[in-house]
Amino acid sequence: MRVVADIPNPHVKITLHSYNGKYILKLEKANLEQIYKIEETEVMGDEGVKALIDEEFIEAVVNRFVDMRDAFVSTMRRNG
Repeated sequence: MRVVADIPNPHVKITLHSYNGKYILKLEKANLEQIYKIEETEVMGDEGVKALIDEEFIEAVVNRFVDMRDAFVSTMRRNG
């Protein structure tokens, strides 16, 4: 897997990879991560992937991280 770009963002760490005909968009916050796989044929190069990362997308990603953290904390309290 080849790193194509580190995309600056104040809310999450974003890394764009290329592998096997796909772009892999990896977003990280603390000990959680989200991965999005995008066929290279669906976008116009790495700039096309970067164009997908708008404020609405980042807001949804951050909200999903909050939900992920809450779910994990809850299961740790119940079962940890």
